[in-house]
Amino acid sequence: MALPKRRHSKTRQAKRRTHWKLSVPTVVDCPRCHAPRLPHHVCPSCGFYNGRLVLEVKEKEKKE
Repeated sequence: MALPKRRHSKTRQAKRRTHWKLSVPTVVDCPRCHAPRLPHHVCPSCGFYNGRLVLEVKEKEKKE
């Protein structure tokens, strides 16, 4: 099995890892309830997609 001739420096490793980044997800407003949602996804707050009811959303019970 081939072995590396020289060890890679910490700087070289850091330069390679500079391209590892998280991307910010795009968020749009729901046209029905104006809650933030991901594009091309069902709105988690009202359950509508493309003007149609797709999901039955249960309301959270309030703690007293």
